Amino acid sequence: MELILKEDVQDLGFKDDIVSVKNGYGRNFLIPQGLATLATPSAKKVLAENLRQRAHKEKKIIGEASKTAEALKQLEIRIPAKVGTGDKLFGSVTTIDLATALDKEGHQIDRKFINIKGGAIKRTGPYEAIIRLHREVVVEFPFEVIAEAK
Repeated sequence: MELILKEDVQDLGFKDDIVSVKNGYGRNFLIPQGLATLATPSAKKVLAENLRQRAHKEKKIIGEASKTAEALKQLEIRIPAKVGTGDKLFGSVTTIDLATALDKEGHQIDRKFINIKGGAIKRTGPYEAIIRLHREVVVEFPFEVIAEAK
């Protein structure tokens, strides 16, 4: 089944992509949730025209995302967390904590666009996250989890 995505769907595609999915997934989840529509020939023509008109605006948005990416590469983020014996954390550090730390530095990034390699962090040390600023602009962002001063 071919569908046109109305929104970004993780592990499937971005808004306005034409994707092929199994019939049940499309009919029972994507279409009822309002995440996609059927890719009929007329819908494909409308999509092509919209994409052509939007191409100029996209260049400006990509430029801004690239500037933000360069600014993020200059940042050094250290996230303090409560630590037990050794380097084990009480709880974990997640994308929410990283998004909050980036917000304090003046970069508002929604946590759903941040992906920490390996999932939630349970120990202190250096880590990397992948931040998607635009479908064409992705940044590998290094940060460190440190013990909170007592």
